[in-house]
Amino acid sequence: MNRDYFQLKNKVCVITGAASGIGLATAQLLAEVGSKVVLLDINEKNGKEVEADLNNQGRSARFIKCDVTKSADCQHVQELLEKEYGSVDVLFNNAGIIRRKSVVELEENDWDLVIDVSLKGVYLLSKYLIPLMAAAGGGSIINTGSGWGLKGGDQAAYCAAKAGVVNLTKAMAIDHGPQNIRVNCICPGDTDTPLLRNEAKQLNLNEDIFLISSGADRPLARIGKPQDIANGVLFLASELASWVTGTELVVDGGGLA
Repeated sequence: MNRDYFQLKNKVCVITGAASGIGLATAQLLAEVGSKVVLLDINEKNGKEVEADLNNQGRSARFIKCDVTKSADCQHVQELLEKEYGSVDVLFNNAGIIRRKSVVELEENDWDLVIDVSLKGVYLLSKYLIPLMAAAGGGSIINTGSGWGLKGGDQAAYCAAKAGVVNLTKAMAIDHGPQNIRVNCICPGDTDTPLLRNEAKQLNLNEDIFLISSGADRPLARIGKPQDIANGVLFLASELASWVTGTELVVDGGGLA
């Protein structure tokens, strides 16, 4: 075989939460294999730095400030992409947020924020970008779920949002399969990102100790690196996954085994 199935040359790949963590690692990897990455985030400073860094490496990157909880922002992204690229090939709905509290402890605004960013954001951006993807003949959507979208954990809103993402993924796969759009969910275990480190702060725990303990009881005895998750996203975006849709890829060092 002389064909490189992992090349995404000139594919337009849109990534939310792209200014840090898993989104950043995925942007770097997809740019490395030839895609035109579109970076979406509310953190304009970091987003523009990532954009500049990738372009200085000879990659193709475009940052657009976007709050995925706002319909107007997502529609604006659609309009810019249609004007500048004409189509979308890959959408990685990755933006998320955590509030580590029970339903009793959660304030209503915290519940709304977690659900809006992690679940409503998937709906909104997909709503506006799927028509572009369909018009171009199809593509791949990857939604970020979580191990806690498949089992319970001690953060109620996050578990609810991620379980919603898992089942929304299946519904989208059914709805948009006829348009040659594959929709899958990647479910990371604990991964060394600003999101996980923020959990330690919410629990008033030492970050390094918290990260070590989060991986200690996994079969592979470590937490994930953002690159571990990015590798899974690349697989789901690539031709190697051409008959994979409506499923969850768990990348967690064996945590759910």
